[in-house]
Amino acid sequence: MSENGPLWRPDPQRIARARITAFTRRIESEHGIALPDYQALHRWSVDQPGEFWSALWDQTEVVALHRGETVVEDLHRMPGARWFPGARLNFAANLLRRRDDAEAIVFRGEDRVESRLSYRQLNERVSRLAQALRREGVEAGDRVAAYVPNMPEAVIAMLAASSLGAVWSSCSPDFGVQGVLDRFGQIEPKILFSADGYFYNGKRHDSLQKLGAIRRQLPGVERTVIIPYTSEGRLPDGVADAVTWDEFIAPFAAQDIEFTQLPFDHPLYIMFSSGTTGAPKCIVHGAGGTLLQHLKEHQLHTDVGMGDRLFYFTTCGWMMWNWLVSGLASGATLILYDGSPFHPDGNALFDFVARERISVFGASAKFIDAVAKAHLAPRDTHDLGALRAILSTGSPLAPEGFDFVYQHIKPDVCLSSISGGTDIISCFALGNPALPVWRGELQCLGLGMRVEVLDEDGHALPPGRKGELACSAPFPSMPTGFWNDPDGSRYHRAYFAKVPGVWCHGDYVALTEHGGMVIYGRSDAVLNPGGVRIGTAEIYRQAEQIEQVVESLVIGQQWQGDVRVILFVRLRPGVTLDEQLRGQIRQRIRDNCTPRHVPAKIIQVVDIPRTKSGKIVELAVRSVVHGEPVKNREALANPEALRLFTNLPELEC
Repeated sequence: MSENGPLWRPDPQRIARARITAFTRRIESEHGIALPDYQALHRWSVDQPGEFWSALWDQTEVVALHRGETVVEDLHRMPGARWFPGARLNFAANLLRRRDDAEAIVFRGEDRVESRLSYRQLNERVSRLAQALRREGVEAGDRVAAYVPNMPEAVIAMLAASSLGAVWSSCSPDFGVQGVLDRFGQIEPKILFSADGYFYNGKRHDSLQKLGAIRRQLPGVERTVIIPYTSEGRLPDGVADAVTWDEFIAPFAAQDIEFTQLPFDHPLYIMFSSGTTGAPKCIVHGAGGTLLQHLKEHQLHTDVGMGDRLFYFTTCGWMMWNWLVSGLASGATLILYDGSPFHPDGNALFDFVARERISVFGASAKFIDAVAKAHLAPRDTHDLGALRAILSTGSPLAPEGFDFVYQHIKPDVCLSSISGGTDIISCFALGNPALPVWRGELQCLGLGMRVEVLDEDGHALPPGRKGELACSAPFPSMPTGFWNDPDGSRYHRAYFAKVPGVWCHGDYVALTEHGGMVIYGRSDAVLNPGGVRIGTAEIYRQAEQIEQVVESLVIGQQWQGDVRVILFVRLRPGVTLDEQLRGQIRQRIRDNCTPRHVPAKIIQVVDIPRTKSGKIVELAVRSVVHGEPVKNREALANPEALRLFTNLPELEC
């Protein structure tokens, strides 16, 4: 490739056999139109939303009792459009359509636990648990919550609950008591699942003590089901309704599952915002929209199908768990891992990739950066022959991260940086197995998503201009609303207050000449020194290329009637920030960005606060620096790190 060419380009054979190619040919044939490239297909998908989502339903063979005659009602209303209003379906029935002996789930809990389930076994276990839940009186609309690691029982419990029409919600076991109560306390679950503990970094961590405290403050729970994982079925003290998983399902033999048929927009999941600016928002996602969007993203944008082995490093507290689990609807094998990705060392996940012949591997951009900082070269140490796609999300993947993947992980792989979020349980921009990969770019906009970049006045910007990521037309995986928001006012304020009738997502982005996207950080964290808007990711990219810098966090500090840029850096062990290193950081930022990007202050810290899913929390640090309260410290994985930013003498001059 030339210096200005793509990092990777699919060969003609790969393009020809891609599912998105077959879908394009189908549309051309059925509608008598020519779609010469992806841009044409995307334009058609947003110009003809009824035809597109109907064709996607057919292409992915959605399992439903009824589809109905109408694809969408009130398309002009955003929010307010209704998709497939006559449909009746069940989410779990679509994920459990296979019942053969092929592997459905492969699980590894660090180096302590391994297990495998076939599709037949998965169906049987869901059947038994669904019967047990029905005996407990669980009905459509009831909430079933889980405080669990990323393990097979979490998948089984979600499928059993959704087979009945119950609404599923989960938190990872590293959440503290208040963090769980801030979430589950709002939705009042009827059934609570919990593992007895979890493994992380080679150590066993108990969950039962925290569970007892949680359970005592959730009076609506009628049954607490304990999953033995780190011990032999020990129950929490003081929880009279607690029962082990095996005891709960013991009376029931496997039989055909009775899938409750429900409307397209019937609640499936309650997801939670990070909660770093207040109590977490309880975002309700419908079954049909979630299913259809995930089928699209898996089959068309990631080329997932029967025989694929799909992995994403995630916890049950991140939306990527929900996204991963939907891979069952495409007939893939789910590869689950719980624990530290660096135990016993940074090769742990690549060992798993090689041994299980994983074909699609997903992780956060921070993980890829950490592997690069550790100077690992998996392409030289592992057999990655089965791997054909790598996905990255959670934060923008820097151009140097793209370089690392192709130089040190695998040169022949479709690297798809993807972005969307908990808010839509899916993506606005993502990958395409039939398109080239350009350095630093998300490959394309999602089909059926009318994505635009808006300036501060709400006007659409051309490629190359930075602004707010927005979506100006309804799509099926928009939330059905927020829990306990009867008039929809909180939902409206979250996404539609900035530009009426347009979803404003909160990312600071630009479209590219290739039809892709570059993300420059969160729009609410954009720096504005001297009235010049600067995306935080632009500074991170440069600072973190300095060998001594492990990671960084940047904020704008109000100073003398303006804003000055403050950069915090976490350095490698044994390294101290001196004037020489400060000068090196400033010079790199000046040379590769602009003088406006150069920090007024660079300060060393030993830790950087982040959410449970690994995202750094710029807004919380900005609040601490300005002496403002941080409303929900329980949302953070390491809230104690905020103390490092309090009353810093360097920021007083």
